[in-house]
Amino acid sequence: MPSSSPFHFEISRSEIFTIFGLLISWIVVSHAAAQTWTNPEQVFAEDVGRVELPASAVSLETGTHLACEGDPYCEPHSNNLFVLLPEGFIYPTYLGNPHDPRLGAMWVEEEDDGTLFDSTLGGRLGLIRWGPRDRPEGVQLDVLAAAKLRLDPEDELDVRSVDFRVDIPLTWENGPHRYKFGYSHISSHLGDEFLLKNPGFNRLNYFRDSLVLGYSYYARPDIRLYGEAAYAFWREVAGPWRFTFGVDYAPPVPTGREGAPFLALNGDLREEVDFGGGFAAQAGWARRSSSNPGLLRTGLFYYNGKSPQFSFFNRHEQQIGWGLWYDY
Repeated sequence: MPSSSPFHFEISRSEIFTIFGLLISWIVVSHAAAQTWTNPEQVFAEDVGRVELPASAVSLETGTHLACEGDPYCEPHSNNLFVLLPEGFIYPTYLGNPHDPRLGAMWVEEEDDGTLFDSTLGGRLGLIRWGPRDRPEGVQLDVLAAAKLRLDPEDELDVRSVDFRVDIPLTWENGPHRYKFGYSHISSHLGDEFLLKNPGFNRLNYFRDSLVLGYSYYARPDIRLYGEAAYAFWREVAGPWRFTFGVDYAPPVPTGREGAPFLALNGDLREEVDFGGGFAAQAGWARRSSSNPGLLRTGLFYYNGKSPQFSFFNRHEQQIGWGLWYDY
């Protein structure tokens, strides 16, 4: 559809690489100047909401380590335990990636399509960890699942489409280096109301089952650079390869009620659109609790590229709006 906006432009993959190249160069220079990575064992983990207690921190009344009060099976600071249903995650989701499982809602103004409402209903569970009980280190197996919906508030709040995603990643760490390898399923479906009102629309059976390899590097505890490659071994409409990369800046430790700023940039390149894709930017305010490993964020966002709803995978969208997200 021709653009109705005089500000329309489509971002190319070379421009995406240029943006991230300049940003990464700035991060490297600022990291070398600041030299803030002085004690990663104490302040590193992005999703740990408490300060590690020394081995000598024992209750005078009970003789129990303070980190283990009320847990008769706790072995603090042990690195060789199988922990079922562990707390915290070694490899957090990418903040700026619109496809990652999370809880979220976004009020979208799309230049050619008016007002839309995109929401994500998702969750994450740590299944088992080989490592310490009291912090996300070692090797961990997780499961993530989500449904990403698009509603049309200008047409009786009809469901336009929904994308389903399930990930089973094995994650591990080495100081500021984080890794994941696993399986990912994505399938996209059009809403019943949309099909009834658009009987001539070409419905596509978009799905991909992929093997995924991801890497994250924390230049500082609050700055994360990441890249990911996914190869679809079973697919329809989707191309075999997909690449994701970006930068997250967010508070790594509890923020208190006042919160702290965040910034997230994400690039996504997909073979089915000739390695085009999308560029996403988010900025606003975040809060991290001392009793919960997740990150609550709210702020403005911008998106330019192929639609993040895969039923419309080849349609260009330029979005601006406001969002509320809870990330794992």
